[in-house]
Amino acid sequence: AARARRRFVAGPPCPSPARLDGKVAVVTGANTGIGKETARELARRGKVIVACRDTAKAEAAATEIRAETGSEQVIVKKLDLADTKSIREFAEKFLAEEKELHILINNAGVMLCPYSKTADGFEMHLGVNHLGHFLLTFLLLERLKQSAPARIVNVSSLAHHGGRIRFHDLQGEKSYNRGLAYCHSKLANVLFTRELARRLQGKFVLECFLFAIGTKVTANALHPGSVHSELVRHSFAMTWLWKIFSFFLKTPWEGAQTSIYCAVAEELDSVTGQYFSDCQPAYVSQRGRDDETARKLWDVSCELLGIQWD
Repeated sequence: AARARRRFVAGPPCPSPARLDGKVAVVTGANTGIGKETARELARRGKVIVACRDTAKAEAAATEIRAETGSEQVIVKKLDLADTKSIREFAEKFLAEEKELHILINNAGVMLCPYSKTADGFEMHLGVNHLGHFLLTFLLLERLKQSAPARIVNVSSLAHHGGRIRFHDLQGEKSYNRGLAYCHSKLANVLFTRELARRLQGKFVLECFLFAIGTKVTANALHPGSVHSELVRHSFAMTWLWKIFSFFLKTPWEGAQTSIYCAVAEELDSVTGQYFSDCQPAYVSQRGRDDETARKLWDVSCELLGIQWD
């Protein structure tokens, strides 16, 4: 019974053996947890760029991954998603050094932070989990299009069901609850994915004919599962609960399987704008399917970041 329960908690491993020879993947927050396991698996298949704020920890993770996979194609680059200057510097260096990009996994995240702000004055959850990745994707999109077929994978969460986009108080200055702030940011991930996929499909009507001028770049979101990771480090209570109930949590390796699936599975070649869990399509909350909110969030995000993304 214990083994069956463990199998149920773990979920299925990514079934795809697809190789990524000659392909380049970027994984944010790949020095620990799900990100590290995702990078480890992608390193077995192709070239991986580990994009992290703490380069010392990232180098340690990369050294371990290189030793285990035998791949020398594991490269560390500094990226602090809580600082748009760092995001722009990362993109500039990446574009100068890498001529192709096939997979972008927006994995890094913060959870349950006490109220704090990013270098640009954004509330930390919104700034790192949503706006940071929004800007990163914007800056790398042309390279993804040039390298197509390419994929964008956004790590969201089941927590998006508890979120709402509070346009009247996006930065949580009027009222702040760190659990809800996390939920709001994960809903933003789902809405961003939906609107990005719609824009990348590029359908338009010309003299009564519908043309699909697709970019061959897909965007999908996922829930990794409840994973035993460092993400709860800001909450003593959650850290304690995580320890007690660790048997009911996924290991980081198990949690990484859906990210890997979305990044490599051949059957997802033309699948876009979807949300996955346990390597299969999953239910999205009603708020996560609201196209009007998705469009408004897109416009507000561009405004906050000072970019034009049509």
